[in-house]
Amino acid sequence: MNWFLNLTIRTKLLLCFGVLILLLGAAITTAYTNLKALQEAQKKLFEKDFLGTIFLYELRSDLSAQRFQGLEMTLSSRQIEQETLERDIRGRAQRVDETLALLFTQNRDDLKFISELQDLKTTLSEFRQTRETVISLVAAGKLEEARQLTIGGQKSRFDKIQTIALELEKDSKDRINTAMARSDQRIQDTNRLLLIIGVIEIGLALIMIILLNQTMAIPLRQISVLAEQIAQGDLTATGLPANRADEVGILTKTFQTMTDRLRQLTLELQEGINVLATSASEILATTTQISVGAAETATAVTETTTTVEEVKQTALVTAQKAKLVSDNAQKTIQVSQNGKKSIEQSLEGMHRIQNQMEAIVTSIVRLSEQNQAISEIIVSVNDLAEQSNLLAVNAAIEAAKAGEYGKGFTVVAQEIKTLAEQSKQATTQVRTILADIQKAMNAATLATEQGSKAVEAGVKQSVTAGESIRMLAESISEAAQSATQIAASSQQQLVGMDQVVQAMDNIKQVTTQNVAGTKQTELAANNLYELGQSLKRLADRYQA
Repeated sequence: MNWFLNLTIRTKLLLCFGVLILLLGAAITTAYTNLKALQEAQKKLFEKDFLGTIFLYELRSDLSAQRFQGLEMTLSSRQIEQETLERDIRGRAQRVDETLALLFTQNRDDLKFISELQDLKTTLSEFRQTRETVISLVAAGKLEEARQLTIGGQKSRFDKIQTIALELEKDSKDRINTAMARSDQRIQDTNRLLLIIGVIEIGLALIMIILLNQTMAIPLRQISVLAEQIAQGDLTATGLPANRADEVGILTKTFQTMTDRLRQLTLELQEGINVLATSASEILATTTQISVGAAETATAVTETTTTVEEVKQTALVTAQKAKLVSDNAQKTIQVSQNGKKSIEQSLEGMHRIQNQMEAIVTSIVRLSEQNQAISEIIVSVNDLAEQSNLLAVNAAIEAAKAGEYGKGFTVVAQEIKTLAEQSKQATTQVRTILADIQKAMNAATLATEQGSKAVEAGVKQSVTAGESIRMLAESISEAAQSATQIAASSQQQLVGMDQVVQAMDNIKQVTTQNVAGTKQTELAANNLYELGQSLKRLADRYQA
């Protein structure tokens, strides 16, 4: 029995089912051979005997019809009916010839049948010659002679043909009965053989069922019981027989090894599950903290977003103000440029005034010098007037001394004295006028000097004011540039604030997603914690 246990399951199954298949093949071969033989016998029976009987019956029927139609032709006086009956007779005669040819072909191996069929053919030939004679007599109008010929010798030939045909039919029926008897006997033999083979197969099948149950089903049931115990969590079950070399023995050894490894794996899994449960608890706590922090971060981001939006509005206002300041600065630059040009024009005017004042001073100096020269001339004229007066006095004295002769001279001397007096008075007036002119010139000179100083001071103040205006223009230009840069910077800041707002919105969305993700992570951590607890409970169910 051990040799069977050590065979592999494949070999066992091949051996058992091979025997059954061989027996089944033998039964099928026997059944097929017998059925084939029966089929051939039935085919031969049908083609030769059964069809032969039918052909003989049809032959007799056609001959009877021909004889009857021949008599009808002798009794009919109408040519049309005679011709119609003649065509039917010839048609039936042709079918008789064809049937006879088929009978010769089908029974060419049966000499007795062929001999009797040859006698039938000979008699049929004589019957056909007499029929042709009858048809000729009918066509010639010799109906009575044709009728006598039909009733006379033609009837004996017809009876002989019928007798031969009936004998042939009887032989065919005998052969049919014999063939049917042989077929029944073959069927009974086949059934008996199949019954014996079936009984043998059933016995072998029962033996194989018992063997397979003892060698495969029972050990597999033991393994399934042990697997059920393992499924219930009992990994301590052992005791499977492992003294076999077939697949069941290998499965038993492998199952035992699997149980040992599963026991070891369960121990390690329990340790891992404990670590997983602890880690899941820590992850859940940490995730909860992160979730709270994420919520606070989301709130802070929302507040920051609001603040940034307010700063954006402020930056927008600042940009608008900066642009306004820049525009005003540009206008101020234009005004300062105009002021600078006005100062330059005023400075040029002051220079022209200074030059005119210098020219006036030069003219006054020149007038003073001329006044001084006139004064000297007046002094000379005054000296001349005094000398003329002194001379007139001397001349009056001398005229007085001349008496009558000197009266004219006295008049001249008096006139000269008068002129001298008038010249002296005139010189006095001129001197007075010159003194006044000199005073006026001195005053004009002083005024001119003061005007020159004032013009010089005005020039200096204009230069200072021009320099101040230039510096102011430069300062305004720089301020305008600064305002332009501030406006550009404000615009850039506004763009930057838009980007910051967009970034804060993105951060807000990301933060919201982070909060949702953190919630999901917290939920996953909670699920992981629940899974760890479930795994721990499941691991506790296994006794390793």
